[in-house]
Amino acid sequence: MEYISTRGRATALSFEPTLLAGLASDGGLYVPDHWPRLSHQTLESFQGAPFQQVAKTVLAPFLGADVAPERFAEIIDDAYASFSRDDVAPLVPLDAGHYLLELFHGPTLAFKDVAMQLLARLMDDALQRRRQRATIVGATSGDTGGAAIEAFRGREAVDIFILYPNGRVSDVQRMQMTTPGDKNVHTLAVDGTFDDCQALVKAMFNDSEFRQDMNLAGVNSINWARVMAQTSYYFTAAAHLGGPEQTVAFSVPTGNFGDIFAGYVAAQMGLPVAQLMIATNVNDILARVMHGGVYQTEKVVATSSPSMDIQVSSNFERLLFELTQRDAPRVCAFMDALANEGRFEMAPGELSLMSALFAAERIDEAETQTIMRDVLERFDMQIDPHTAVGLGAARRAVLPDGVPMVTLATAHPAKFPRAVEAAFGVGPDMPPRVREMMTRRERIAQVDNALGEVQTFIRQNSRMG
Repeated sequence: MEYISTRGRATALSFEPTLLAGLASDGGLYVPDHWPRLSHQTLESFQGAPFQQVAKTVLAPFLGADVAPERFAEIIDDAYASFSRDDVAPLVPLDAGHYLLELFHGPTLAFKDVAMQLLARLMDDALQRRRQRATIVGATSGDTGGAAIEAFRGREAVDIFILYPNGRVSDVQRMQMTTPGDKNVHTLAVDGTFDDCQALVKAMFNDSEFRQDMNLAGVNSINWARVMAQTSYYFTAAAHLGGPEQTVAFSVPTGNFGDIFAGYVAAQMGLPVAQLMIATNVNDILARVMHGGVYQTEKVVATSSPSMDIQVSSNFERLLFELTQRDAPRVCAFMDALANEGRFEMAPGELSLMSALFAAERIDEAETQTIMRDVLERFDMQIDPHTAVGLGAARRAVLPDGVPMVTLATAHPAKFPRAVEAAFGVGPDMPPRVREMMTRRERIAQVDNALGEVQTFIRQNSRMG
């Protein structure tokens, strides 16, 4: 298998160079040159199988010959040994036909751990075999940064620099990034939004001299391996519900479109998916494009679900590539229009293809709090605001009779104590690791929203030598 760019001008790569590159040299995102299909028999074998076994089977076709099967098996087992649950991503029933997929049992209490713990080990393994160093740069709206730092901290082959929007993440999210004392970890508070942080990261990758000097590597979901790793839990959830005989729907709280694109990948691989519900907060660009075909950015509004406070959803480019029948010039036209005019418009046929699998709903702040309180009253369970947005969208889904709906529970409520206290009148139960973390000293570099300043900081603090 080779990986091609959504913009069609970058050289096709095998898995390992794709992993280390992150963003394609033409500014596009890598996708497989074809979607592997899993047999009905293989899907049946996932029923009752451990998460690790399913992951090994689902992900193996994407690796080609770059990672030996026995080594990949070791990497998988090591990656998920850090989770507090042996089943990694347990499925919890709510009311009839409705389930929560808990994705927050990793070291940083967010779904990003499922992919990041695997990504770090794959990247470290590749760099060590190649006797190379890399400089990881990433942008975060909250969870990616903590997950990346936890996964890469202390690794000798990499330095990691994470940019986050100053004042726009929760205290717990911030401190998961700023309290590690490892010499290879650097956290930059940017005067701007997440979209600004993401734009800075993309600009650094598009600066060929800087990219080469620093040997840049990306860990945002622009990195194909992030999306790839997230497909596993769609298969395990469906298997628990009787798949492949049983078709399943998923509601996914999403901002950058990576997690829900992983669901699309699972469907292309043969998983029977009835619907992928795009759950958004008031920063509803993804819901608006679904309902009208126009992708138009607006001002980002700060909410209680900050990981979704996004207007430029990077991974939507991967879906556009699919909806245009892999027409790279058309994708380039979309991205140019977005950069120059802040908008683009999809053709009716493209929107129709999207509507065949996707739906979208917008959940505002008042409804988010109502849903959080309702879940506590009915099920004696605290949920975080992102999961509440997912549940709200799931409840509006129109599905065939008998199709179960799985809402992805993307974070532990302890990550958003202010939102939890606002909803319930009391704060969340804090896991011991979080309580201990909150007593540590922070290390933060305050930077302007300026490419030159960020690049200078990275050059001065990288160990590339």
